[in-house]
Amino acid sequence: MCPITKSAKKAVRRSSRRRVRNIPKIKNLKDLLKKVKVLVSQKKIEEAKKLLPQVYKTLDKAAKTELIKKNTASRKKSRIAKLILKAR
Repeated sequence: MCPITKSAKKAVRRSSRRRVRNIPKIKNLKDLLKKVKVLVSQKKIEEAKKLLPQVYKTLDKAAKTELIKKNTASRKKSRIAKLILKAR
């Protein structure tokens, strides 16, 4: 499907630039979350706790730039914190 109008062409250019910018951020976020979950499963709770501020910061930044929704960020933060507390 090819855009026809001038504004649609501009929207395609804009979305492709944003995609290039957003993919590494999403990958970084997923990697951090996965790293914390792996550390908890390996019973390395202290290391997971040290990563928690970085995870929170990344989630908050992603929500602020509308990479993910605000409630999604809040839910992920809550579940990660709960996971670490339960693993004690």
